[in-house]
Amino acid sequence: MTQRRWSLLAAAALVAATMTTATTAAGADDPAPPAPLTDPLPEPVLADFGLVVEEVAQFPKSDPVPAPTDPRLMRHARINYLGEIPDGSDRLYVPDLNGTLYFMAGGGKHGTIGQPYPYLDVRAKVGADFFASAGMGSGFGFVTFHPEFRTNGTFYTVHTEAYGALQTKTPDLTPQPNTAFHGVITEWTADDPKANTFTGTHREVLRLGFATRIHGIQQIEFNPTAEPGDEDYGLLYVAAGDGGIGVNTDEPQTLSTPQGKLLRIDPAGTDSDNGEYGIPASNPFVGTAGAIGEIYAYGFRDPHRFSWDTGGDNRLLLGHIGEKDVEAIYDIKAGDNSGWSEREGSFLYDKNDRCNLYPLPEGDEENGYNYPVAQYDHNPPPGLACGADVGHAVSGGFVYRGKDVPRLKDKYLFADLVDGRVMYTEDDEMVRGEAAAQIHELTLFDRDGNEVTAPVLAGDRRVDLRLGRDGDNELYLLAKANGKVWKIVGTKKVKDDRDVHPALSPYVVAHYDFERPNGDVEADRGPSGTAIDLINGGSDLRVKDGAFAASKRSIQLREADPAAGELPWKAGVYEDDADGVESLSRFNAAKGITVMGWVKMTGDGPSLNTNTPDPNDRYNAIGLAGVLSGNSDGHGVRALLELIDVNGELRLVALGRRVDTGNSQTFAASEDWRTLLPQGEWVHLAATFNYANGTMALYKNGRPIPGFYTRTDDPWGNNAPGEEVTSATNPRGIKIGGSFPQNGSERNPCNCRMDSLMFLDSSLTKLEVNQQYRRVQD
Repeated sequence: MTQRRWSLLAAAALVAATMTTATTAAGADDPAPPAPLTDPLPEPVLADFGLVVEEVAQFPKSDPVPAPTDPRLMRHARINYLGEIPDGSDRLYVPDLNGTLYFMAGGGKHGTIGQPYPYLDVRAKVGADFFASAGMGSGFGFVTFHPEFRTNGTFYTVHTEAYGALQTKTPDLTPQPNTAFHGVITEWTADDPKANTFTGTHREVLRLGFATRIHGIQQIEFNPTAEPGDEDYGLLYVAAGDGGIGVNTDEPQTLSTPQGKLLRIDPAGTDSDNGEYGIPASNPFVGTAGAIGEIYAYGFRDPHRFSWDTGGDNRLLLGHIGEKDVEAIYDIKAGDNSGWSEREGSFLYDKNDRCNLYPLPEGDEENGYNYPVAQYDHNPPPGLACGADVGHAVSGGFVYRGKDVPRLKDKYLFADLVDGRVMYTEDDEMVRGEAAAQIHELTLFDRDGNEVTAPVLAGDRRVDLRLGRDGDNELYLLAKANGKVWKIVGTKKVKDDRDVHPALSPYVVAHYDFERPNGDVEADRGPSGTAIDLINGGSDLRVKDGAFAASKRSIQLREADPAAGELPWKAGVYEDDADGVESLSRFNAAKGITVMGWVKMTGDGPSLNTNTPDPNDRYNAIGLAGVLSGNSDGHGVRALLELIDVNGELRLVALGRRVDTGNSQTFAASEDWRTLLPQGEWVHLAATFNYANGTMALYKNGRPIPGFYTRTDDPWGNNAPGEEVTSATNPRGIKIGGSFPQNGSERNPCNCRMDSLMFLDSSLTKLEVNQQYRRVQD
């Protein structure tokens, strides 16, 4: 039976907290229990400069065997690190989780990097039990070279095994109950360290047993700052995840097991239980009753990439992937407890409430947890099921100590491996025991100076991005999505007049910024070239009131004034025939649509109904902007952002229709519309329509708006056979500021201004909406 050992301080604090709660529960004047934190951390700020990156390598396509069913494993090549062999040969190495260790010649100060070539097929060498077809980190996970590789030819790999290994091989240390996968560290000794193809021998060093396919051994590494004679020289660090069970157990806090720990072993020693490695006498828990001596630090869920700062005080920095909401960077010292699964980042994690995080309890400093020196949060959209993949995960990086990019000096660069954001903190702001450092988000530029994003470079919204470092301390980006490597070769100042974020550029169909006066017509800045009519007011609709600093003009919309003989001001385009507006053909058979832009309410709403004799009668909606369906009379829509009556209350809604002849679905904001759209204030709104999975979302100022669907059936027919896209018809137009884009009947005019309206042929992600908002606000 697995022995459990808790930190005495942590256990005492938990007991004290429990006793306090039990004792004071009945008191009339007791403080209310802490409220869950819906948004624990501020957004990273946008840096005023970006990174110039240059593509240096393309890796061969590879596939897991057997073929996976999880699309997240169906990548071009599952490359996940880049380093330089410490032998002066200037060779770079890159492992592919699917089984191959690659070398590349050149690089650094020695010249152009060569194309990758296979050095060792780990999968073939270790045999049929090699497993890489489920779990994001399964397969050939990592490789590191002994600091004396030049003379001893020794290096180490970690890979995953299953199948027959579960019956024929016994894990070392304490395996997790119901072990289903093994993480195996292997020592390899090359006959000729200078050779570009491996021949030699190998032996097993350490085998750990994990209950699930996630959070296994994530990294192994030698301290590159240790010199011969130093206590740390030649010792191997092993980052072992919690096997996926820390979310509802205290495994990471249990010092009798290796899971959820950072281990440190001596691969040249023999005093371990299996006799294949040594346990350094200086490890912090050597001699501690009930603890395994291999532990260097503990309290981890998924420690994903650690590195030593090769300058400064040579500290160890570790990226940690969170469970609920927090991605974190830790400064690790011997004996540290980083808190999981009692803490997530610098917040309280409650195993009985996996849906929320809470503030730290009073007196928490007595627990002795090591909290992050930098952290950011997920901000999951409303309605996302607890435990669902939110599409964020930190990949730890490096403090820049190179010479080629002086602007990066003393900055710790890291990434979100899923969405591909590259970020940094200042090294001297990451201080243990103090407030977490400010995180800055970096723009990317290609070698020609064009602004890009990691998803654009990788050709996929899921980038699977990692960082690498060569022997000159220059940094690289690697993407599994397309198997490419880019070197960071410089920096570039970000212009202040940015408007469309490059992450959105592939999806923009029409974009109206109202900055190019052209009489009664507004030109389309998007690729479709769909001009819209400024109806009734013509050029007078354009007003000098930009929604953000780089904008000078917006469009004024308003209701009719029959007494003055004025018609409503609105905008749009309409074609009353079966071909629709052909320039909007990208909305034909679309998988998703987004309607987005800035809105400022400038008058009453809803407007007075001029079609009835009752002077107090008002319309029941306020039209904002939408894409018409393929059979529309001007009113029927495919994707609409509007305010309409929902069960007797006016609400901000996303209203969509997948099939022209089918039913519509409405997603309504829970919050009062007057709070969401206060008078005289510019607000950035977005409505997303994902026809493939039948979902919609609303956003205000880059943040999801909580809401509800007005129907619980299947109005879009997503459960019916066939591809889940919109009807294969061109929309009949776009409407802005009312019910109809034609200059005729009007039911729902908007007394408002609009700016930078965009219509996109994709349901943007939460991050992409936020990036667009922050692009012009920060």
